[in-house]
Amino acid sequence: MVLGMVLLLLLSGGAIWVYSNLKDRHPGYQADLKITGNKPSPLLAGFAAMPITPAVPDRWTDQNNDARYRPGDGDTFTDGNGNGVFDPVWIAGFSNSRAANGVHDDVWARTMVIDDGTTRLAIVALDAVGFMNNDVIDLRNLIPAEAGITYAVVASTHTHEGPDLIGLWGKTPLKSGVDPAYLAYVKKQAVLSIETAVKNLRPARLEVAEELTGAIPLVKDTRPPQVFDSGLRLIKAVDRENGAVLGSLIAWANHPETLWSKNLLITSDFPHFVREGVEKGVFAGDTLKKPGIGGVAVYLNGALGGLMCTHPSLAVKEPFTGQEFKEPSFEKAAAQGKQLSLLALDAFEKPSEVIDSAAISVVVRSVSLPIRNRLFRLATALGVMNRGTTGWMKMRSELAFIRVGPISMVTIPGEIYPELVNGGVEAPAGNDFGIEPLEVPAIREMMPGKYKFVFGLANDEIGYIIPKSQWDVKAPYTYNRDNSPYGEENSLGPETASILHRNLREMIGELTNQPEP
Repeated sequence: MVLGMVLLLLLSGGAIWVYSNLKDRHPGYQADLKITGNKPSPLLAGFAAMPITPAVPDRWTDQNNDARYRPGDGDTFTDGNGNGVFDPVWIAGFSNSRAANGVHDDVWARTMVIDDGTTRLAIVALDAVGFMNNDVIDLRNLIPAEAGITYAVVASTHTHEGPDLIGLWGKTPLKSGVDPAYLAYVKKQAVLSIETAVKNLRPARLEVAEELTGAIPLVKDTRPPQVFDSGLRLIKAVDRENGAVLGSLIAWANHPETLWSKNLLITSDFPHFVREGVEKGVFAGDTLKKPGIGGVAVYLNGALGGLMCTHPSLAVKEPFTGQEFKEPSFEKAAAQGKQLSLLALDAFEKPSEVIDSAAISVVVRSVSLPIRNRLFRLATALGVMNRGTTGWMKMRSELAFIRVGPISMVTIPGEIYPELVNGGVEAPAGNDFGIEPLEVPAIREMMPGKYKFVFGLANDEIGYIIPKSQWDVKAPYTYNRDNSPYGEENSLGPETASILHRNLREMIGELTNQPEP
């Protein structure tokens, strides 16, 4: 009898705990928004950068060089703050138990604000592996009304060398790696970056540039079909009154994991070197080889699913010495950053178009996505991924389509495969559903305007977004593989791409049926 009561209490307590983990964090929230800008107006632009670098008080010795803090392996720590316990900062992106052992460079919340006199758009880039939609909503709720923000995009660079903000990379797979105090700090600093960018608003012209081929050698696609999103798409904001550069937006698609899985220092990876080069110039030793443009550089990622990365098998050449770096290192990341900076700076010298006046249009939609991935279901139920659900194993996510004159922007809430963005979705023999491609036409084909920016990991991180006709978890495997490819294990499920594509098609249609201002 007593044992039965104890078991009943345990089961009841467990059920309540799971229910609390699955409970919607923002009941009834819908990001749905539609603004049609019909009258081009002079633009304002403002930029700001606020650090979100964590404190890393303790250091540790990796006894067997496995990049995992495990006292059972003989790993020991130095108590930097004297509190008698190890205070880990879990690094996200590769494996559990990867505790930071210091800071190489600051990680940031960097913001660009654009205002047409009616609509004020904030684009925030966080140096983080991802930032979930419930946290984006929290952040938006912290923005003071006097900042006048109509809509805020909160994207992640997806660095695999920063603190865990998702929960999947803690001490064990069943324990979240998110420090709630640090997460609150990130939100506070991101809001401060928005407020500061608003204070820095100036009459501006936007100089748009593209470099679509030069960065191809810096990316490797580790899964067929070989489709890339390797073009640099760029915006430079210049003060119309004094000619000073206010800031820049740099969009490229590649996993910031050039340092790979053994790095134990907090860093934004190659985006650090890109932003430094664009702002301050590119150096060979102490010699300035290419002047920077100043201002605040904001780096945003694109279609990096697939998996787009600078793999350890891919050599990167230092642009001035010609030395090649293959093994992961800060020298390799710096060489990559220098190459990207040089491409961007050269493109900025010859902008494709200068925009003095434009109207901002925005369509935003909350979407409900089924969680088919069993590990994601478990992580959600156990609170390892602390985002809640909006129904039985459904999560809220978000899409946005934005137009600023001839510029169009799409925000994607995860790591989308480039073939969905640029075309080339295939239906290889052995795909699990035996179907032809569903997600056509390609997203950029649907987008209007001359300049088409696609921001990945924006307003959420839902994992890989894979064409359904390429889904492959059952034998026989596609492309004559012996095993299921990487990607599906970190995806919500095979329906995700089709749901997002269908909604984007509808959203883009809502604005493209309007005459361009």
